[in-house]
Amino acid sequence: MAKDTYSVDGQFEKHIEEIIEQAAIIAQEGIEALFLMTTADFDKDKFLSIGKSVRDILPGNIHLIANIGDFDIEYAVKLKSTGFSGAYHVVRLREGIDTDIKRETRICTLDAIKSAGLDLYYCIEPIGREHTYDEIADEMIRAREYKVDVMAVMGRVGVNGTIYENLPDISEFELTKIAAVTRIVTNPLKSMNVHEPKKMLLLAGVNQLYAEFGGNPRDTQSSTENNRGFGILDIKRLLSDAGYFC
Repeated sequence: MAKDTYSVDGQFEKHIEEIIEQAAIIAQEGIEALFLMTTADFDKDKFLSIGKSVRDILPGNIHLIANIGDFDIEYAVKLKSTGFSGAYHVVRLREGIDTDIKRETRICTLDAIKSAGLDLYYCIEPIGREHTYDEIADEMIRAREYKVDVMAVMGRVGVNGTIYENLPDISEFELTKIAAVTRIVTNPLKSMNVHEPKKMLLLAGVNQLYAEFGGNPRDTQSSTENNRGFGILDIKRLLSDAGYFC
């Protein structure tokens, strides 16, 4: 079996063989969509090549979703022709203030996704105690205006080394209230999600959860499924306990 990662200029990148092998295993677990996530500066041509290889081994009923850095309409069309049916992209809370990315850049990518006919997967994130309800409501309204297909909320995690490392996360109860209002305001076409999975939020209209494999920006382990992330069986158990059939 290929090693899980290899070094590229001091960074780490999964082998294509490992990606294909893992995708094939995951596809047998009854998932509805498979997300391929990269860092924002990952080579875009290489990503298309990986996406095509993954699409070739996925059953036709499983959606392939891109979670990558910003891109233009030309690249959005390439994503769709490669076999991606959607893309995850957001304007983060306090984008351009807590991040180095301009809000306008994010919005241009959102427009490219919709113009290319890709499904838009949106999320209000990363929600922390530092954000006002007005800021959160602005992103709810943005999602509604884009007629999002899949909506989500996500709490901010105080990762070590970041400006919020010593600020506590919001409570699960607070995130549950935000999720309930978000679903009402945005009325997503397909589903409502929370990330990371939390049981209480399944009582607030959340009906979809994500398992994670490999790197996770909120985790210090290279294989988050063995640490912070939830596996597919864990996800199915949560949904089943809430009365959903998986």
